[in-house]
Amino acid sequence: MEGSGDASRAVADWRLAVWTLCSVLLPVLITAWCSFQRSRRQLLIRDIFRKSKHDWHYTDLFGQPSYCCVCAQHILRGAFCGCCGLRVSERCLKKADQRFLCKEIMMRGTGGGPSSMPHHWIRGNVPLCSCCMVCKQQCGTQPKLCDYRCVWCQYTVHDECMVDCLRTEDCTFGEFKDLIIPPYYLSIINQMRKEKRTSYEKVVPYCRKHWMPVIVLANTRSGNNMGETLLGEFKMLLNPVQVFDLSKIAPAKALQLCTLLPCNAVRVLVCGGDGTVGWVLDAIDEMKIKGQERYIPQVAILPLGTGNDLSNTLGWGAGYAGEVPIEQILRNVMEADGVKLDRWKVQVTNKGYYNLRKPKVFTMNNYFSIGPDALMALNFHAHREKTPSLFSSRIINKAVYFFYGTKDCLVQECKDLNKKVELELDGERIELPNLEGIIVLNIGYWGGGCRLWEGMGDEPYPLARHDDGLLEVVGVHGSFHCAQIQVKLANPVRLGQAHTVRENSSLQKGCRQTLPLSLYICGQCENTLITAR
Repeated sequence: MEGSGDASRAVADWRLAVWTLCSVLLPVLITAWCSFQRSRRQLLIRDIFRKSKHDWHYTDLFGQPSYCCVCAQHILRGAFCGCCGLRVSERCLKKADQRFLCKEIMMRGTGGGPSSMPHHWIRGNVPLCSCCMVCKQQCGTQPKLCDYRCVWCQYTVHDECMVDCLRTEDCTFGEFKDLIIPPYYLSIINQMRKEKRTSYEKVVPYCRKHWMPVIVLANTRSGNNMGETLLGEFKMLLNPVQVFDLSKIAPAKALQLCTLLPCNAVRVLVCGGDGTVGWVLDAIDEMKIKGQERYIPQVAILPLGTGNDLSNTLGWGAGYAGEVPIEQILRNVMEADGVKLDRWKVQVTNKGYYNLRKPKVFTMNNYFSIGPDALMALNFHAHREKTPSLFSSRIINKAVYFFYGTKDCLVQECKDLNKKVELELDGERIELPNLEGIIVLNIGYWGGGCRLWEGMGDEPYPLARHDDGLLEVVGVHGSFHCAQIQVKLANPVRLGQAHTVRENSSLQKGCRQTLPLSLYICGQCENTLITAR
């Protein structure tokens, strides 16, 4: 009896051990299998994305009610094309990629003529509040995959209003036809290049005299990191060949598209901060060096940076956070007027080493400074280059500036600057008061929206302009004085206006090592046309 009891207890213990092991291993195996399947699906999706002509993006949650263009089922997550607007579920992605064509950058043939192209209709997921081009009633009101949208002209049509003549009708490219580069135009230009003909100005779409194609250059790292979203929205409205990501292609290379377009007709929309605008203007200078002056574009700005002083000066606003629709931005680009911007050569010479080193020459668009604000900008730039993921918001960026400004108030690394700098305005020596910083202004705004030259506005000084051929030179007593000026509690130390500025200094590099320098800001560069709203 005792032996049988021991055996039954052993069997029970064995069963308990087996069940315990199963209860532990089964969830682990299920989790591992699900992870393997998910990784496998992700690899398949990436492979489709890589080989596809669509600009596919994956999202875990669509921002509006969406329906799969293949199975017509309601979907919460899946893939969407950033160019044509297709939306599909994960399981229908491969079928959609094979079945539907994306926007054609360049037509394989000119079809019915050099200026004709049929509509490219996509069914379902039409924009909210869109109206049918036939009956003028609202589209997309039914909770299902319904109605059509042309990916070029953005016109929408009800299912019941869609007739055969609309499917073959020539597309007019809609409201933004003056900004879009049609695929058939690029086909003609490609054929002309093969025949070694360069009279591109004779090939004008729609036989219009006011065609002004726009090229969009977006910096996805600027300010609040909205560049990625804007790239997709511009590709939806324009030809994808007109939209460039500056994190993947340099402005100098992107601007070569101007050489395939009519002379003096192109406008460039720079989506980024003042640094991005300066980068693009330097690329335009390179075009002048290459002898491409007749292809120089006009420049408009969509301010995505932290300070956006140049954008503010030219009337494009102090910052963009998505409050204005993309369609309105394109209208502003079309309606903008051309103005001129003074640009200056800054020559920095190291006075040591028996003058054997060549002077460094830079181009100045906004302002040039020596002192606490320059130190703040340098520290901010170094910090952002080291950890760019932390600088994803305009507010965070300004908080970092505030931190370095507060630090300088306590440390005062740039004190007694007037004892180390000799200043000349148009060749005349200027006696400097006790200062920590000197700022040379080309535009009206400074430091993220402050009218530095005017100060509190209680003294009768002429307004600073960006096209008068003059530089405004001011001094500041430190970081705290800069903060007072920004909230209009103090005036800067106005040192004068001049056509040339020379500074001879024995400064400290990083405020530790002596560095004798000679700085010379000389006559203007050739003025660059920039559009202002």
